[in-house]
Amino acid sequence: MWFDSWGDIARVLLVGSAAYATLIVVLRLSGKRTLSQLNAFDFVVTVAIGSTLATILLSSDVSWSEGLAALALLVGLQLVVALVSSRWPRTRSVVSAQPVVLVRDGALRRDAIARNRLTETEVEQAVRSSGSGDLASIAAIVLKTNGTLSVIPREKYGDGSAMGSMRDRDAADET
Repeated sequence: MWFDSWGDIARVLLVGSAAYATLIVVLRLSGKRTLSQLNAFDFVVTVAIGSTLATILLSSDVSWSEGLAALALLVGLQLVVALVSSRWPRTRSVVSAQPVVLVRDGALRRDAIARNRLTETEVEQAVRSSGSGDLASIAAIVLKTNGTLSVIPREKYGDGSAMGSMRDRDAADET
């Protein structure tokens, strides 16, 4: 339980060092998007990469070359999905959620809050965390694709150009 052999320790050190170096190279080649966690799919891939690295380090049943293949597969598939979803917007909804406006002009959109399995208390907590105590001072609260809440005060809303297509979806939801 406390110690098996020096050979096992040496294997972890050698294979672990090689796997770590390989991971750095693979991640650098794949670009920033691989670990960006822009949405739930990105998060799952990041966790899978970490789990794969841990398996390479700790399981003597997995060789370094098998681990390299697994890491390359995960990163390669992530690249393919990112390319496809960036080139063909209709495919984006398959791997990522759309941002949702939960508060518009200080008014809670209770239907959107309920549809996204949140509570009004959680939305109010986001307002307080942003340093505001008044919903009327908030232009919008957006549930982003990664599950976090973005609070936009009225004085920073500007022309609302960062709201993009959410304005169109809002209008459709209200009719």
